[in-house]
Amino acid sequence: MGVLSSLYTGVSGLAAQGEALGVIGDNIANANTTGFKASRAEFQDIIAKSLKGIVGGNQIGRGVKLGAVNPILTQGNVDTTEKATDLAIQGDGYFTLRGTDGESYTRDGSFHFDKEGYLVTNDNQRVQGFEADEKGNIVNKLSDIKFPRALIPARATQTLNMELNLDSRVEAGKQFKLEDPHSTSHYSTGVEIYDSQGNKHLMTMFFNKTADRTWEVRGLVDGKEITGGKPGQYSEVYSGKLTYTVDGKLDTETTTKTAFNFTKGALQNQQIKIDFGDSITTDKGKGLTGSKQYGKDSDLLNWKQDGAAAGTITNLSFSDEGVLTALYSNGQAQDLSQIALAKFENPEAMFKVGNNRFKEARDSGTPAIGKANSAGRGKLFAKSLERSTVDLAMEFVNLIQNQRGFQANAKTITTSDELLEQVIQLKR
Repeated sequence: MGVLSSLYTGVSGLAAQGEALGVIGDNIANANTTGFKASRAEFQDIIAKSLKGIVGGNQIGRGVKLGAVNPILTQGNVDTTEKATDLAIQGDGYFTLRGTDGESYTRDGSFHFDKEGYLVTNDNQRVQGFEADEKGNIVNKLSDIKFPRALIPARATQTLNMELNLDSRVEAGKQFKLEDPHSTSHYSTGVEIYDSQGNKHLMTMFFNKTADRTWEVRGLVDGKEITGGKPGQYSEVYSGKLTYTVDGKLDTETTTKTAFNFTKGALQNQQIKIDFGDSITTDKGKGLTGSKQYGKDSDLLNWKQDGAAAGTITNLSFSDEGVLTALYSNGQAQDLSQIALAKFENPEAMFKVGNNRFKEARDSGTPAIGKANSAGRGKLFAKSLERSTVDLAMEFVNLIQNQRGFQANAKTITTSDELLEQVIQLKR
């Protein structure tokens, strides 16, 4: 009977509209959930009854069902925070997580370090990233991101680079004396070096012009810092010779003595290479960088060395490429890890597991894991969070629309009930 079928049609409408109201309610409830993507209920009609068999046409519908609930994967607003471990993605990528239930993925970048030093989500899933080697170079090895050692070891100086100008106008022939180096040298300047224990030493470099375009160079430190030295007196730890071309470029650099034998348990005969530039003959270079000899006052232009004292962490920060960098008390900075992002061919098919997390599903495809700003994974923003994509105004409009739909289907049922009552009363 048609009246009975209309009852079931109305019931299907109530069920579908009720489930749609549940989707809208979930959206509204998660309006302030970090990284949440609003979903949309999509309906499908139920197969119709044909009045003319397989000929087609003249069909009566059987109602409606909820065909799918699809997320609307639009970009949420990125809001700035002041928390160093907050991260936001602008693009299609997902943070990669690992926990007791395996790998999962999220857009929620509200991370923190746990008591064991791991970077985790609010439900203690460990964030994955690419490791850095001992020199701070990022390598393609995926692992948990962990807080580094609180104390980094000291690093002895191995290379000292100096860029300076030696005045070509000075007269050669001044005799250098170790007892009075400042008065018996043409130019002097100080640099810092570190021994194997991380102790800092001031080394004063003295330069003497011995002939046209030829200079002797000596490195002196306080005798109390050198094995066998005398406190208050200079000890020579380095000597060498520099020659220049007629146009003032560095031609040769020769080391004649190294005696870096520091006290206090430091490595004896420490090897330190002192490089004065891109010498033409010695380094087979062009003499364009490094030390020069021009008719200008002698001056130290730049210097750097690769040693450091032991240090403790004073600050941690993420860059917009997702690189975690530690700043240490000795002034050194070192990259520790880089956030890994995953991209899916069909992210709408990912399986929700709660706590703002998703898992790979059959129809989502396998994740392509890589770094930010590559292969469409998106860009990272440090000290930022992605807000929910829920538009409350639109959700309230949808709420009214589905509420009216529910009421209309309920009216279909009450009308069908009145007709059945008339049928029952046909015989009295």
